[in-house]
Amino acid sequence: MNSSLTVTVGQHSSAGAKPENQDSYGAFLPTEPQLAVKGAAFAVADGISSSSVSAIASETAVKSFLDDYYCTSDGWSVQSAAEQVIRATNGWLLEQTRQSPFRFDQDKGYVCTFSAVILRGHEAHLFHLGDSRIYRLRGDTLEQLTHDHRVWQGEHQSYLGRALGAETDPEIDYRRLPLVPGDLFLLSTDGVHEHLSHQALIALLQQHTDGLDSIAENLVAAALANGSTDNLTVQLIQVEKLPDCARTVAAEAGELPLPPILSAGDDVDGYTIERDIHASHRSHVYLATDRDSGTPVILKAPSVDQSEDPAHLQRLLMEEWLARRVNSPHVVRAAESRRPRSFLYTTLEVVEGQTLRQWMTDNPEPSLETVRGIIEQVGRGLQALHRAEILHQDLRPENIMISAAGTVTLIDLGSAKVAGIAETAQENGQLILGTALYSAPEYFLGDSGTPRSDLFSLAVLTYHLLSGEFPYGTQVARSKTVAAQHKLRYRTVLSESRAIPAWIDATLKKALQPNPLRRHEALSEFIYELRHPNPEYIHSTRPPLMERYPVRFWQSVSGVLLLFVFYLLSLISQAT
Repeated sequence: MNSSLTVTVGQHSSAGAKPENQDSYGAFLPTEPQLAVKGAAFAVADGISSSSVSAIASETAVKSFLDDYYCTSDGWSVQSAAEQVIRATNGWLLEQTRQSPFRFDQDKGYVCTFSAVILRGHEAHLFHLGDSRIYRLRGDTLEQLTHDHRVWQGEHQSYLGRALGAETDPEIDYRRLPLVPGDLFLLSTDGVHEHLSHQALIALLQQHTDGLDSIAENLVAAALANGSTDNLTVQLIQVEKLPDCARTVAAEAGELPLPPILSAGDDVDGYTIERDIHASHRSHVYLATDRDSGTPVILKAPSVDQSEDPAHLQRLLMEEWLARRVNSPHVVRAAESRRPRSFLYTTLEVVEGQTLRQWMTDNPEPSLETVRGIIEQVGRGLQALHRAEILHQDLRPENIMISAAGTVTLIDLGSAKVAGIAETAQENGQLILGTALYSAPEYFLGDSGTPRSDLFSLAVLTYHLLSGEFPYGTQVARSKTVAAQHKLRYRTVLSESRAIPAWIDATLKKALQPNPLRRHEALSEFIYELRHPNPEYIHSTRPPLMERYPVRFWQSVSGVLLLFVFYLLSLISQAT
């Protein structure tokens, strides 16, 4: 049996002369088989001193990287997976700054430097933004592997040219290096390396101590003794042993071939194909069994027609990442197996039941209460996605499963969008990933989606379940200007053949406004109003007091008139 990658780690961090430590660091060394598939990850981040919230930025950067990297698809290369995660974190930090009092002063926002190392197989993968550093000591040679993104305006003035959370689309430095047993990697923040010479670093790294933690502490102490006034963080990674053989070159490079069209009985990386579930020009979906656990899984592979479309392949692999990031009974989960892959595909848990489209065929006139129950569960699935900064973007009956017990699950995340990651696919301008009849109008204007876009799709689904029709027919997809969308006219869901309260129609009309700013602010508000009439609607439709209580109204008017008569009589008597 092949041996595993073996490393030892030492780390130490100190606030130094400052009252708060804005540095953050972390490491994750998984066990096999995840170690062979994803590798071991290490990261260091340094908050900028001008910001009072940069400690949050650095802690978020490290934690998100170590958590989310291991949720990415096993079919992604290390570079693709890590960069997607870093960009997602960058987008989150930017959004926090925009919503904070520091939105007009970036130097006080959620910004930090970031450096990370992933060791997998026989290679090291380096990712870097800012002026924290990654070194490698090999024998007696210490090499700085990263370039400081610091711009100097004079002998004593400088600023960060690149950092996490500083710009919309950051340029991430990436290097890929072969490993040799004995390699020692050093990750440090500027509070350490700016106060230790090259030779001093070598001497301290080569000292004989009780372990790497002790060396890390000595490096911090030496920098403090040399006058460092900044936070200080050191992380050391020693490569002890490499696997006997690396994974395939294709897998290491992230260039996995597409699998052939599979048939029942075929074996793929320990999965036995049971039967074909669905095939289209976009993908092939199979029911398979994991031979190790006996668990049924869904194996989804791209169609050979999509082999030259990198954007489609990225979306397919991202689906597995998203499924691992979200924990909800109403969102499909990724399968657990982490074996090395020889082909490009994703694996998801099997969701029992039938699609909502088939259920609608079998139940053409569901009751209002049944529709509420379905929509509430879909809404909870969407809320779980939104909490993870994910938009679904393709809500439709074919992408929803309903079990015999009535449990509803979102099963297709192939069109989902992660906040902070720019769309890479452009086909004839803006690419509409969702289904036209359910997509929000803003997508047809070329705008990016928001949670209110998913709300629109959920309201369309509600309307369709109640009526079998669509609120604007097919006109939304044809309305590609603001002027055209102003002409859209909502069709009431009310009918003599449907027992639907008028306030339900008002709730749907609000959620289906072409202008997203006029819709409900949150999914929860829409779901609540499907059971509770909006007070604004009740007040706007309540008849006048005279119509509701005519006798009491006229009695009150008569009483007021009588008092007025008495008042006039009193004035007359005083005048005489």
